[in-house]
Amino acid sequence: MTKYKSPDYFNLDSLHSEEELLIRSSIRDFVEDKVLPIIEKNYQDGTFPQELIPQMAELGVFGVTLPEKYGCANLNNIAYGLVMQELERGDSGLRSFASVQSALVMYPIFEFGSEDQKDYWLPKLARGEKIGCFGLTEPDYGSNPGGMVTKAEKVDGGYILNGAKMWITNGTIADVAVVWAKLNGKVKGFLVEKGFEGFEAPEMKGKHSLRASVTSELIFQDVFVPEANVLTKSSGLKSPLMCLNQARFGISWGVVGAMMACYDSALNYSKSRIQFSKPIAGYQLIQAKLAHMITEITKAQLLNFQLAKLKDSGLIRFPQISMAKLNNCEKALEIARISREIHGANGILNEYPVMRHSSNLESVKTYEGTQEMHTLIIGEDITGISAIDS
Repeated sequence: MTKYKSPDYFNLDSLHSEEELLIRSSIRDFVEDKVLPIIEKNYQDGTFPQELIPQMAELGVFGVTLPEKYGCANLNNIAYGLVMQELERGDSGLRSFASVQSALVMYPIFEFGSEDQKDYWLPKLARGEKIGCFGLTEPDYGSNPGGMVTKAEKVDGGYILNGAKMWITNGTIADVAVVWAKLNGKVKGFLVEKGFEGFEAPEMKGKHSLRASVTSELIFQDVFVPEANVLTKSSGLKSPLMCLNQARFGISWGVVGAMMACYDSALNYSKSRIQFSKPIAGYQLIQAKLAHMITEITKAQLLNFQLAKLKDSGLIRFPQISMAKLNNCEKALEIARISREIHGANGILNEYPVMRHSSNLESVKTYEGTQEMHTLIIGEDITGISAIDS
């Protein structure tokens, strides 16, 4: 089998540092050697490959951009993006795990937590000894997180939580949940640990998408959370939305990995599939599809590269992240579908990664903000007028 080589039509590799390329190479080798041989079975069985967590931790996948004092790699956002890209070439479920652990658990603890919380949790999360999840979305409040009904009430020594969360990646296997609840009408963050009385995290079954990922409900029935577990620096809805922007950045890079996998499979298949005495890659309509795919991949790569540069320089604005998430998810799903067309009937077989990526991308397109919400975020930014009723 020919060794995988990622599409790079505009020679972006020439803009990456040696360190960035080395990191990408190490994650790529991990995906090639450890993920791809097993992921189809995990997907079919509806299981997450937890045995890969220590190996991912050893590669420094968790908390890539956080300081070394917490056992993290302290790398730039291009390196982080490349890690997400390569993981999602393996499977969206694997990237989702790493994205949640890093952007939605470690980041809020680092940004809003006390020194004691950071010193205790971040090294353990970085080593994969502890697993985290992020509880914001509720059964009746997806695109409108400000409408949450989960509430916290102050009591002696801590708080009592009541409510529920839905569509929570890692929830059932998590040791700690970063939970957002209303305290006196204002959103606050809490660290709810596995084993707290009244806290349950049942796994959601029956998914056609993200099957190699753990998706859960979080249920809080008079859960006591000690004062030491409050994210004291969190303040209002802005705090969880800051976390979501970290995750959306990773998604924007991750889905390019799925694009690459689908394109690579389609290109190789079209060169080897003979119809009417020649490879189908020699026909105009197939070449038009392949040309469209590589063009959209290149555009997404360029978008991501500049997005990471803006993030590293501190100049990034959240509507720019929305644009990347909106565009790249939409184009990734489009490319997966075109790839399936090129594969013909064979495209539905698990011999090829195309249908798995296509199914996964249906979820990725929706979570961390639907296409509609990101469209309206951009719309408000360019017009100065909100189209969302307050």
